Amino acid sequence: MSTGGGSGNDGRATPGGRRARKGGGRPSSRGPRPARERTMVIVNGILGFVVLMVVLQLWLLTATMNAYLAGDTRILVPAALASAVCFGLNLGLLWYLYRLER
Repeated sequence: MSTGGGSGNDGRATPGGRRARKGGGRPSSRGPRPARERTMVIVNGILGFVVLMVVLQLWLLTATMNAYLAGDTRILVPAALASAVCFGLNLGLLWYLYRLER
């Protein structure tokens, strides 16, 4: 006797061992995400990339200082260029975020 009124499965376990969903739909059947949720996904991805770039710059600074203090001055220009590229990427992402807000 069914009193639940759901998907007809009354919350019992399915053959796979999982409980049946009320409404019977898959998670992707909810339709498109709201604009704010899509924006937050983009912002979180950019934040992760910025953190990665900052850690890379800190490692680059450490490696460059280690080489410089050991007497190797050839590494200074390539390290400065690589750091400038990381900085430029971070500025580009910041510009993209400001443009995304409009």
